[in-house]
Amino acid sequence: MSGPGGISDLDKNRALVEWLEWQLQKARNRVRELEVQQEQERRRREQAHAAMRWKIQPQRSSSAALVHRGDCALYPVEGGFLDRQEALIALAGPDIEPCQICNPQIGLVDG
Repeated sequence: MSGPGGISDLDKNRALVEWLEWQLQKARNRVRELEVQQEQERRRREQAHAAMRWKIQPQRSSSAALVHRGDCALYPVEGGFLDRQEALIALAGPDIEPCQICNPQIGLVDG
């Protein structure tokens, strides 16, 4: 049966379904975009938090132990981080040196 303008109810409903599917696809795409943004923000927060912590690389037979910034890639470990005060104490030790790449003492002096 045709409605006003000569378009059948079936054609109207097919057009509506097509439009709703298009809207649903747009909404799903937006959800994926927001999930990616949320994950990127979570990673940024974790990196910023790691940058405000420190870690100690144990002494090797031929070298001193090293203090690294929490985000230093030269010694990538999870967990076991030091706070500012602990890092200052560690650097004051006789057999512990700062990493020459990440310069952890900069964050300690400025903090």
